[in-house]
Amino acid sequence: MAQREWVEQDFYKELGVSSTATADEIKKAYRKLAMKHHPDRNQAPGAEARFKAVTKAYEVLSDPARRAEYDQS
Repeated sequence: MAQREWVEQDFYKELGVSSTATADEIKKAYRKLAMKHHPDRNQAPGAEARFKAVTKAYEVLSDPARRAEYDQS
């Protein structure tokens, strides 16, 4: 994902955590939201899109290097 796309999204808000959240807090929030919005468990309209957004946020915030780059942007 390009850095310019990161500016348009608030990954912390997507996961419902603060910008000072620890790696464990981020992981816990992701797992909770992933279970709630996973397409196999939730057939509601928009659930799959929400699941993808949560997953994208977790991919960035769970990697220390990518998180630091995101925080700088």
